[in-house]
Amino acid sequence: MARLRLYHNPDCSKSRGALEILRKHGTEFDVVEYLKEPLDRETLAQIAELLPDPPEELVRKDRNFERLDLDPNRYKTVEAVIELLLEHPELMQRPILVAGDRTLICRPSEKVLELL
Repeated sequence: MARLRLYHNPDCSKSRGALEILRKHGTEFDVVEYLKEPLDRETLAQIAELLPDPPEELVRKDRNFERLDLDPNRYKTVEAVIELLLEHPELMQRPILVAGDRTLICRPSEKVLELL
């Protein structure tokens, strides 16, 4: 099995929950705090390509999204999502778990179990 990589925001309860589940299962994994280490275009493209969900699911449409007065209809394509997340990494959905050629947005946190 490929080494797991968790894109993590320690301020997010779902992200902390996913981290805890991985640790409880004794899984070896890497943690990327994407707000401290912003993702580049290539990494975002790889995540989007492996995600079984539409690319717009990578975008959190929360208070920050609304505060920026963004139109959710403008962020449906992979390229538009990547451009948005390069400029506003705080809008990336989390946690994201990558395992080889599979990627999941782990909301709820228990979704990490699907990749173990």
